[in-house]
Amino acid sequence: MTQDIRSIIKSHVTTERTTALRAKTGEYVFEVDKRANKHAIKLAIEKAFSVKVMEVRTAIVPGKVKRMGRFEGKSPTWKKAIVRLKKDQVISQFENA
Repeated sequence: MTQDIRSIIKSHVTTERTTALRAKTGEYVFEVDKRANKHAIKLAIEKAFSVKVMEVRTAIVPGKVKRMGRFEGKSPTWKKAIVRLKKDQVISQFENA
């Protein structure tokens, strides 16, 4: 897959769970393009943040049905990538200073 790294990595996911995961195991969670494979995600993370990636796990997060009064809609389905960095590697942009 020959995509630009900005089109592969959409955003960083910051929740209580992902913050605890980062502190405990050094794993970062990103929203990525649904068509990107693990190899492309690994290369994009390494190139964008100048770190070494040890492992990439991916999951498709299904969209949820939302209601507003009598109208119903669905949030989009998206792909999540959990990236584990090599020992003593951090992405300084996401660390609390």
